[in-house]
Amino acid sequence: MGSRIIGVGMYAPPKILANDDLEKMVDTNDEWIMTRTGIRERHIAGPGVATSDLCLEASLKALSDAGISPSELDIVLVGTCTPDMPVPSTACFLQKKLGAGRAFATDLNSACSGFLYSLSVADALIRAGRGKKALVVGAEILSSITNYKDRGTCILFGDGAGAAVLTDCEDGAGVLSCHLHSDGNLWELIHAPGGGTLHPMDPATGNERTNYLHMAGNETFKHAVTKMAEVCVEALEKNGAKIAEVDLFIPHQANQRIISAVGKRLGIPENRVFVNLERYGNTSAASIPIALAEAKEKGRLKSGDLVLLAAFGAGLTWGSALLRM
Repeated sequence: MGSRIIGVGMYAPPKILANDDLEKMVDTNDEWIMTRTGIRERHIAGPGVATSDLCLEASLKALSDAGISPSELDIVLVGTCTPDMPVPSTACFLQKKLGAGRAFATDLNSACSGFLYSLSVADALIRAGRGKKALVVGAEILSSITNYKDRGTCILFGDGAGAAVLTDCEDGAGVLSCHLHSDGNLWELIHAPGGGTLHPMDPATGNERTNYLHMAGNETFKHAVTKMAEVCVEALEKNGAKIAEVDLFIPHQANQRIISAVGKRLGIPENRVFVNLERYGNTSAASIPIALAEAKEKGRLKSGDLVLLAAFGAGLTWGSALLRM
């Protein structure tokens, strides 16, 4: 047996932080941001809103789309690097809020690759007979770890959540394969050092802003393009497919330059690459499931379509998945 996606949903907080708003906070402007990133606005969670709250909204939509109730779920997985709290997992909070009492729940922290890592684990669990229905969520409140005095990073990140419901099916009818990689030697390219056991939270952590995201932009760009293109080829070769057969490519929405460069390397036309970066920014683990939900809403996903997903994130981590809708 294998698994297939039967429902998707997404949620973004109502508050919008536009490029014009950032001009008042840091030395930047709309033209500078659009030229370098392709981002025009991003959604920001309000005070008191937790990552599990975003998860809940997206999950309810995905469950409704799938036509099943929370009580039918066997597995709840949340990909996030901005959990509600260190202990317990955000997935357990989501399980409680949903009332998914029969499911087991846990988080995976693979940063921007978090949804694909979680999708792969859910697929493997279903194949192993550990459950028949899984809820896979990618959710982030990146505004909580963004330094709004650093114009190189604050222009990039937004908050949101996306969810997918998987069920068992005949092998080859849904998730064809998933491919995951990581390289811890390159951890310094994207990291938020403060607040963990290596650098515990204390007054110095806040004063020195070590709990915020740090990124080496140029080096990250090079690795992102190379790794994402390679892992896409890996997925296609595994399944004996050609890029011309891919109906829709949904990459992690990190930066328009990265998306364009990966598409060019793969040789896939722009009209078969789904991009919603302009309205959400980089939402890390949430970006691919948000894009999946929007693609379905816009009629870009049809039964029988071959869909290629790819992501890259801190760790470094990267991965791909090939789906038959």
